[in-house]
Formats: sequence, structure tokens, C-alpha cells
Amino acid sequence: MSDYQVFEQSVQVQASATSVEHCLTDLELMHCWLNPALRCEPLGEWSTAKGSRSQFVIQVPLLQPTLISTVVEREPGLIVWQFSGFFTGRDRWECQPNEKGTILLNRFEFNIPNPLVRFGFKTFAESWTRQDMQSQLRRLKRVAEETYRRTGKL
Repeated sequence: MSDYQVFEQSVQVQASATSVEHCLTDLELMHCWLNPALRCEPLGEWSTAKGSRSQFVIQVPLLQPTLISTVVEREPGLIVWQFSGFFTGRDRWECQPNEKGTILLNRFEFNIPNPLVRFGFKTFAESWTRQDMQSQLRRLKRVAEETYRRTGKL
């Protein structure tokens, strides 16, 4: 039996939606807010266009679990990566402009097909993953606001 889960969160960012989205599409900026133990590597040329592929590698001793991701939805202010590996699912990022800047919504929906890995995740990593995703969103907010202040645009 599958164990489908959804982690959803949002943050108010005092920057334009374009500036926030730029933090999702620029690989160098992405590495400023991703968990330092997570590395994103393009498979081919880096892009967030629909159909582009990348791999996310978790830097843990001995193992380096990898998720292969493909952009399956793409429009201004929206990127959805679908991934497979030890997790299967989608990671949706949506920028919604408002009077204070941008609301950034992140929806991570996933299943862990392997029962042993699923048990390990639920036992040891689920609460850490939720906390890390919230920290990641705060780091992205900081990077977007700093970029926006520095350039005054984007």
C-alpha cells in the first residue's frame, strides 16, 4: 500500500514575483537557498523549461540518494518538478503577486514506494524534512529579498 503525503507551506516575500521566480530558475541562486546537503545537477543544459531534467543528490555519508526530476508544468510564476527515485511525486512552486510583494507557495507531494525506506523516513526523517523545508523557504525569502534590494528589479 502506498503512503502518499503532502507538505504544503507558504511565505510572504517583499520582492516582485519575477525576482522570487528568478531564485527558482537561476541555478547559482538556487544553491544559495537549497539545503547545503542537497545538490542540484542539470541533466544536459540547465533549464526550468517544460521537459528539462535534473537530479537532486542528497549528500549523506556512504549513500547519495538521488531524485531524477523533470519540469512537467511551466508558466510565468509556476514551476512543477516531477521526480522519481527513492521518492516519487511532485514539487510545485508558485509565485502569487500581492500588495506586499509575493506569496510563494510550495507543495511537495510524494510517495515512498519502498516499505523499508518509507518506515525509515517516517521514523527518523519526516519531522526533520518538514522543518528543513520551512528553513529552505525562509532562505529563499532572504535570497529573493536581498537580490530584489540590490538590483531594484527582476
